[in-house]
Amino acid sequence: MGFQKGDHLHLIDGSGYIFRAFHALPPLTRKSDGMPVGAVQGFCNMIFKMVEDARGKDAPTHVAVIFDYSSKSFRNEIYPDYKAQRPPPPEDLVPQFPLIRDATRAFNLPCIEMEGFEADDIIASYAAAAAAEGARVTVISSDKDLMQLVGGGIEMRDPIKSKRIGRAEVEEKFGVAPEKVIEVQALAGDSVDNVPGAPGIGIKTAALLIHEYGDVESLIARAGEIKQPKRRQSIEENAQKIRISRDLVTLRRDVPLPEPAEDLVLRGPEAEVLLGFLAAMEFRSLTGRIAEKLGVEAPAIATQAKGGGAGAGPQERGRLASAAVAVAGAASGAAATAATAAAAPVTHDAYRVIRGEADLLALCDAARARGWVAVDTETTSLDEMRAEIVGVSLCVEPGAAAYLPLGHVTGDGDLLGATMPAEGQMERAVALAVLREILEDDAILKIGQNLKYDIKVLARTGIALAPFDDTLLISYALDSGLGGHGMDALSERHLAHKPMPIKELIGSGKSAITFDRVPIDKAAIYAAEDADVTLRLHRALKPRLVQDRMSTVYETLERPLVPVLAEMEMAGIRIDRDRLSRLSNGFAQRMAGLEAEIYALAGETFNVGSPKQLGDILFDRMGLQGGKKTKTGAWGTGADVLETLAAEGHDLPARVLDWRQLSKLKSTYTDALPTYIHPETGRVHTSFSLAATTTGRLASTDPNLQNIPVRTEEGRQIREAFVPEPGNLLLSLDYSQIELRILAEIADIGALRQAFREGLDIHAMTASEMFGVAIEGMDPMIRRQAKAINFGVIYGISAFGLSNNLRIPRGEAQAFIDRYFEKFPGIKEYMDRTVAGAKAQGYVETLFGRRIHTPEINAKGPGAGFARRAAINAPIQGTAADIIRRAMIRVPAALAAAKLPARMLLQVHDELLFEVPQAAAAETIATVRGVMEKAPHPAVDLAVPMVVDAGQGQSWAEAH
Repeated sequence: MGFQKGDHLHLIDGSGYIFRAFHALPPLTRKSDGMPVGAVQGFCNMIFKMVEDARGKDAPTHVAVIFDYSSKSFRNEIYPDYKAQRPPPPEDLVPQFPLIRDATRAFNLPCIEMEGFEADDIIASYAAAAAAEGARVTVISSDKDLMQLVGGGIEMRDPIKSKRIGRAEVEEKFGVAPEKVIEVQALAGDSVDNVPGAPGIGIKTAALLIHEYGDVESLIARAGEIKQPKRRQSIEENAQKIRISRDLVTLRRDVPLPEPAEDLVLRGPEAEVLLGFLAAMEFRSLTGRIAEKLGVEAPAIATQAKGGGAGAGPQERGRLASAAVAVAGAASGAAATAATAAAAPVTHDAYRVIRGEADLLALCDAARARGWVAVDTETTSLDEMRAEIVGVSLCVEPGAAAYLPLGHVTGDGDLLGATMPAEGQMERAVALAVLREILEDDAILKIGQNLKYDIKVLARTGIALAPFDDTLLISYALDSGLGGHGMDALSERHLAHKPMPIKELIGSGKSAITFDRVPIDKAAIYAAEDADVTLRLHRALKPRLVQDRMSTVYETLERPLVPVLAEMEMAGIRIDRDRLSRLSNGFAQRMAGLEAEIYALAGETFNVGSPKQLGDILFDRMGLQGGKKTKTGAWGTGADVLETLAAEGHDLPARVLDWRQLSKLKSTYTDALPTYIHPETGRVHTSFSLAATTTGRLASTDPNLQNIPVRTEEGRQIREAFVPEPGNLLLSLDYSQIELRILAEIADIGALRQAFREGLDIHAMTASEMFGVAIEGMDPMIRRQAKAINFGVIYGISAFGLSNNLRIPRGEAQAFIDRYFEKFPGIKEYMDRTVAGAKAQGYVETLFGRRIHTPEINAKGPGAGFARRAAINAPIQGTAADIIRRAMIRVPAALAAAKLPARMLLQVHDELLFEVPQAAAAETIATVRGVMEKAPHPAVDLAVPMVVDAGQGQSWAEAH
């Protein structure tokens, strides 16, 4: 190529510049002929700023501006639907494409594009070639797809924020080092570019999986080891889709480079050429600025617009200058955000800090006058049970947000690390007393994002925030299945605004600081923006609840559950630390014993936890049949492989499976759970996420108490460590076969409905219908086969899946499924009807009207089967989730009415767990069972009864 050590190559993502420029500025037309030129003007401002910023010791020696040749590339041959969902470019942007190329050449910069390749591939190829020859490379772009290039002499810089993007910043975004970004993107996919990925796997989950398994091929080979059923199913069923996605996201680094290094040497613009172009575009302000920089006289700009005159007036010049500054990034990133119909562009200009009582009282009066206020708390921790309030942000009108600092500190203090309160803060007790008046005022609507967190934090100060609206839950009710519902995602989606990242203030990793150490003036901008954006989102989303007929879902299933969950989480659950310690020691001893057995069977010692070493033992040394190598050359040793070998009578893989189970239980539960015990309450406080799934099911995190095993003896032993306070009992109330009952209802299966009404053994009844055998004296194996089909059909089980579950030939499994559909034709009709409806309207619905969008239902290829099964299952699982939500919302009032001192502690899918004094156990069971069994009514009149099983005991295991 001709690069040398000491060279510094700047590669500018020209296509990225185009769209930033177009969306950042209001429309602009050339007065002489009406030609749209707003994007051209913005592009020129950005290039000019880049050139100016590039002066000095870190100046580039070589520069190139890279563009996409067209919307099609070699990736469309790999996957025809790649970027198929992207809309065509705006009509008034299309004629500006060639003008922007002309602008690049006018600045005397190389303008590079190549048919069949994307700009990213050309950038990657130039970067790799230059770095290989010892040159430094800076890619000027914020495109996440380019982050896989970072390292080895290559870095990035965000042109709007003027922020360097190195390895640390990539790890912050993707959770992995740059060289693993491809693996994470392959799993997570990209809805914007229509890269399929693995459904249900997001960036964070993908990063966790790659950290554990190394790469997607190893992950696919060992997918059977994944304990989370949904993750495992998604990986196993979408292996080919993941591989295709990896090909799509991998940037080519071997594109034939059209321009040699010597042609990329940075040269200054030729004044006559550049100023002539700018004058032709009629960019008066920019022409004058650049002429001044070049030390020449600006050319005259004449127009033929009616009434336009020979030049722009002061107001026009000011508008253009302001726009130029916004695009160039001299102003805040928010000023460059596009306006939408929902709100004007977000700016920080009017944000302020509340430092005195009079100012706070005035804002409270404004909230009373309007009847609403957006509120957000800033704290010292993400753990609501340990977090201390640092400040509160409030907003009553878009753009007019304020921040009330309460707990900021300053200085390093003495040698012991003491700090002093920062100046300019109200007395905490006085401020909270004033806030309590509006936050507890029934006449003022409090608007927040993920308010469950703020409700718990404020409750610990004695403030009971109500009434409220939650934009996270409004979005979830409206758009479940269409993307994330966090504030940043919603802001970018609905307001075209990217909020300030918290890491810009507190840093990341070991060097991160807590929010109380952020200077107040900086904290105020971040915090006030959160309240401002939340209010704008509320204005954009709340009217849609009526328009989309989702008001009932939000008002009856989402919003009322928030205070219920907050109470449950704050109550927590007691665990027996000593019991877990004994279990952990026992697991360790049993693992050691298993290791000795494994070594004896193998004839040598090796690392049992190493899939590679295990594969070598099983298939190379022992010569077992059925092994398959992955693309990495290692033998696959996933759970499915080991289970097959164990079923064939091989002892070593059976012992390894036992060892893996104990290892997982030890690391995930017996060793980890004690670390979650709160130092003050002595209990474990999980957090329930209302919007983490598409179907309405709750998710439990920090720690996850919904995945504790129940079907194995070891799992039950772990549940024995969950105990009540002395004198109390734990109660478990669990819906019996709720999803099968819902299937019978929505598919209108008369035989199943009748069996449930009569209280029959549903699996025995199914076996009797399918195989023509009497229920009395039935062979347990026949019942087991019917049970596997009954539960499998809910998830659209295939013959392959059923054959694996029952360890029978695939043909026999297919025959079972065919016979099942013959006996219950309504189920097949329901499946076909549901899939057809999803394809036609893009969503399915629960019996309670919850809408679950199915954006991939019309996808072709490997992902089609998964999307179809998800659509079939969603109304069933979603209706079950809605029913238990309705029950949870009603239980507190029912307990209060009965004057029962019971506390609801956990929800585990179809089960509710309570703690209650022994004397009140029986009455509590009767009261809660009544609520749960009647939960669907009056919204839905089910023909199939809901049945709730109940138990009680001195541990969760005993109660279940």
